[in-house]
Amino acid sequence: MTGSVEQGTSQTHGSSRVLHFLVRLPVPMEGAWPAVGSAEGLARWWTGVRVLEPRLGGAVVLPGLGEGQVTAWDVDRVAEYTLERGDRIRFHLERDGDQGAVLRFTHEYEGPEGTEPAWRARFERLLETLVA
Repeated sequence: MTGSVEQGTSQTHGSSRVLHFLVRLPVPMEGAWPAVGSAEGLARWWTGVRVLEPRLGGAVVLPGLGEGQVTAWDVDRVAEYTLERGDRIRFHLERDGDQGAVLRFTHEYEGPEGTEPAWRARFERLLETLVA
């Protein structure tokens, strides 16, 4: 099974942006979870993590992005990080057959459009790390 990054969609509400991606992963949910729910996993494909307390209400510190809190946490399924600057980044995993998973990604933020190409490249790196 190969993974794929499907077209991202973006919505604008005033100055707020909401970006969605659907990423088909070539590994089961349990194999994908560490990539979105651990400091080591996030560092392999997205960003370094100074602090990640893996629980609802836990602290998260992402150098260059800011500090925040874990605002949703369901082990093997949902990790959501909300930063003090207002960004909300949500990773939601679902089963996709016996050997795959689907990542439903949401990024809510204030600011200019144009983050889709950067996230697409990150998800391509994620796919590379999962099959390496």
